Amino acid sequence: MRVYTTVETEIGLLHIVAQDRKLSAIYFGKEDFLENEKGNVVIEKQEDDLLVSCVTQLKEYFSGNREKFELPIERVGTDFQIAVWNKLEEIPFGTTHSYQDIAISIGRPKAVRAVGQANKANKFPIIVPCHRVIGKNHKLTGYAGTKIDIKEKLLRHEGVVSTKV
Repeated sequence: MRVYTTVETEIGLLHIVAQDRKLSAIYFGKEDFLENEKGNVVIEKQEDDLLVSCVTQLKEYFSGNREKFELPIERVGTDFQIAVWNKLEEIPFGTTHSYQDIAISIGRPKAVRAVGQANKANKFPIIVPCHRVIGKNHKLTGYAGTKIDIKEKLLRHEGVVSTKV
């Protein structure tokens, strides 16, 4: 059974979805949630232990009391995408790496664009911190598709101010 809850944050309303005791996705706003969960039966369940834990950890993050998340997530992707997402989780709070840095670190130095596509496919924004990946010229580039303003807010929240839009 897929269950969800919502939490209002500094970057807007987040919809958190879980299934089989693992997080399935986090969506920015109702429209994103409805578009991506179309065809799925998803039941609102605010008292679900995992969802409550996720909401608590997100609130801790936004209040400045959490830098890393400890939540079970269901990674569904190619081996390449999973390798990228694993590297994203290694980027410390308050720091950034370039798409090229990630490509090199997974042994695929020419796969810079593919790293960008893997970031775009990340279903766990904030928790798997794809917002910490920027262009090698320190410019902010795509976040969750077109939400660069959210990426900028998250990086400012983490104290990263040396980026350009």
